[in-house]
Amino acid sequence: MGRTLENKKEIVADLKESLSQSSLALVIDYQGLTVAQITDLRRKLIPSGAVCKVTKNTLMGIAIQDDENWQPLSELLKGSSAFLLVKEDFSSAIKAYQEFQKATKKTELRGGVMEGRLLKETDVKALGDLPSKEELMAQIAGAINALATKVAVGINEVPSSLARALQAVAEKDQGESTDNAAE
Repeated sequence: MGRTLENKKEIVADLKESLSQSSLALVIDYQGLTVAQITDLRRKLIPSGAVCKVTKNTLMGIAIQDDENWQPLSELLKGSSAFLLVKEDFSSAIKAYQEFQKATKKTELRGGVMEGRLLKETDVKALGDLPSKEELMAQIAGAINALATKVAVGINEVPSSLARALQAVAEKDQGESTDNAAE
């Protein structure tokens, strides 16, 4: 049973909406995956905020035709395509896909698009190697905490240093007074 024109328009509108909320789109060849495996991939992507859309290349082509940011996707539209649309946490989404790919060995990453640029498989891998948003936040928090600790220790050291300096001056003055008294 073919899709009606209205149904196709709804799919294109949904794709446009999903793309408008995405910062990265990956295209994979999903040939050979079962419905259960696609469902598993979708589940694995949920924590990263990414979604997996399986649609005809012609419908995705229509969805991106008026959007310069996503037009480079047209170079990847061939064969059985699934689209991983990532909102923010692209590192976690890529890692989730890579884990899925290792387990199934049935998909092939064709590439992706980010900020209007076509990404090759090596570019996507490099993005996946970056720390996740949570890891970056933890690193920043750790750096801020370490800096705050150093500042606090430094500030606490000032009165101690001042007290030691005053003590040394007092001892020196006392030593000089004793020396003058002995003469």
